Amino acid sequence: MAEQKTEAAEAPKKSKKMLMIIVIALVVLGGGGAGAFFMLKGDKAEAKPEAPVKGAVVTMENAITINLADAHYLKLAFTLQLTEEAGEEAPDIAEAIDLAIDQYTGMKVGELETEKGRDTAKAELLEKVEKAYLKEGETESPVMDIYFTQFVTQ
Repeated sequence: MAEQKTEAAEAPKKSKKMLMIIVIALVVLGGGGAGAFFMLKGDKAEAKPEAPVKGAVVTMENAITINLADAHYLKLAFTLQLTEEAGEEAPDIAEAIDLAIDQYTGMKVGELETEKGRDTAKAELLEKVEKAYLKEGETESPVMDIYFTQFVTQ
């Protein structure tokens, strides 16, 4: 009987040691994981390129009328939002107008009546305009965005 009591007394000591080892391991692993998370998170924030700063706005003088499919038409006017780096000199908007005419000519009214359709067509137009105004040797276009000031379908 005396032997059983001694074995029972030793068992709690082993379980306390094991519990202490597990707690220490969890603290070390948790601290290491948290440290890695914050260090990697900081790298991602620093790696993001800076968003361009808004500069001048170039406005069309008059709205244009574009023929759509099935004898419908679109009355369109827009402005170009330039970056601050584009400078004060406003570029000629004629090329953007020509690209808009090419983009929208022949489209169906149904495509332009929904917000998703307008946004898709606008994104495609913006991409074309950004490429058109990109100067040789530069990586960033001076055009940031296009804002429609008139968009009427009939």
